This record gives sequence, C-alpha cells and structure tokens, in this order.
Amino acid sequence: MTSFIAKRCLYALVSLFILSVTIFVLIRVTGDPVTLLAAPDAKEADLQAIRAQLGLDRTWPVQYLNFVVGALQGDFGTSLYYRVPAGSLYWQRLPASLQLAAAAMAVSLLIGISVGILAAVNVGRWWDSAGKLIALLGLSMPSFWLGLLLINFFAVYLGWLPTSGRGTAAHMVMPAIALSGFFTAAHMRLTRSSMLDVLGSEYVKLARLKGLPESWVLVKHAFKNALIPVVTLAGINLVLMINVAVVVETVFAWPGVGRLLYEGIAFRDFPVVQTVVLLGGVMVIVAN
Repeated sequence: MTSFIAKRCLYALVSLFILSVTIFVLIRVTGDPVTLLAAPDAKEADLQAIRAQLGLDRTWPVQYLNFVVGALQGDFGTSLYYRVPAGSLYWQRLPASLQLAAAAMAVSLLIGISVGILAAVNVGRWWDSAGKLIALLGLSMPSFWLGLLLINFFAVYLGWLPTSGRGTAAHMVMPAIALSGFFTAAHMRLTRSSMLDVLGSEYVKLARLKGLPESWVLVKHAFKNALIPVVTLAGINLVLMINVAVVVETVFAWPGVGRLLYEGIAFRDFPVVQTVVLLGGVMVIVAN
C-alpha cells in the first residue's frame, strides 16, 4: 500500500509539472498584457517600465521558476488586472462555483438515475428509447447553446427567471440545468448499463425465484448495487463541474472560478490563469 501511494503521488507531481509548464507557455503566447494595461498613447519606455515592475522583463525560465517557488509557498502572484493576490481571488470565487456545481450535480443525479432506472427496467420499450434520446441530446448539445435557449425561453419569452448574476435561488436554476446537461446524460447511461448488469445477476434471479415483489427486488437488491459505479463517477464529475463551467458561468455572468478564468484570459492576466488552472488540476488529481 505504501508503494502504491508513493507511486500515485509521483504521478500526481509529474502531472502537475506538465500542467504548470503547459499553461505557463500557452497563456504567454496569447500576447503581451502590458499593451492592455498601459495607456493607448504610452511610449515604449513606459511599456518597458511596466514590464520591469511586473517582472515580465525576465526570461520565461526565470518567470516560471519564480511562479513555482511562490506556488509551493502558497503565493501564486498578484493579479495584473485586479492588483490583488491571485490566490485570494480564487478562494473568493470558489464558493460560487461550489454552489453551482452542487445544484447541477443534484439535477444530473435526480434526472440521470431516475431515467436510467426506468430505461433499464423497460429495456426495448418507449421509456428506453426516450432515455436514449435524452442521453443523445445531453451529450451532443453544448452547454452554452443550452444556456442561451434557456435564457431565451424562461427569461426573455416567459419572464420567469433572471437572465444573469447570483443572488436568489432563481438565479441558479438556468445555470444549474445548463451545466448539468452533459453529466445528466453520462449518469443516465451508466445507471442504465449498471442496472442491466445487476438485473441479469444470479442473486437477483434468486430473489425473484423466492417470490419477492418486483419492486422489492429492484430497490433492495438491484438499485443499491447498481448505484456503486454511479456514485464513483458522480464524485469525479462534481470536481469536473467546478472546473469546466467556464462557458456556463460566462453566459450567465456567474461569479465563479470559471468566469475568473475567462476574465484572466481576456485580460491576459497570467497569474490568475495559472492559479485557476493549477488549483483546478490539483482538485481533479486528488478526486481521482
């Protein structure tokens, strides 16, 4: 067990190293942030002074080394745009992303498990076909497109829900549904296949031979065993929801880490982008 854990920790460190180098290089090839921070009529000397002040005049290896040393000490640098520590920005935005991810996970599990069970119990019938259609739509439709459809119908046409922002429970309805689309389909497909495997097992056949009611067989013997892989996947998907909600949070102006990442990319805010991506990678690795 010790060697297994040590090997996994080594793999995690290698993955984080590759991730940190990748995002460090990719964000810098997008352009020079000083051109966005300086005045339109700034001269080259002024630009050089700003680069020296922000440490951007140093070579990339030196900048990367400084970032890694600071990150190991909990210092991810100062945001170029907001002029506050990038780490504090991340922790300020994280609760909003956790709230949205929890709501989206509840929606995906409620719909995915329910439809998956009905599809498995009624395999080959119209419930099964409806479940396959829902899964196909969930896996195929981009979250931003689903979000725009929800805004157009529930906010613009019906006027029932607010279009954007975070405040009341009504603000969370459409972002949670838009974010849950893909994950609902994934949970539904896994629930269906897992239920079919369990329903064909020997202990379920024995329970039926004993004359137990079908509802008792499904709930007591089949459902709780079929739920094991679904719960495992849901734990990983919850972490993914937190870190892949960039588009949804941008469409609905939800103040989470996804929108923070979007803002960091738009403003070429190197420390913010590196912080969000690296901490998101840590979260995914720990969950796995």
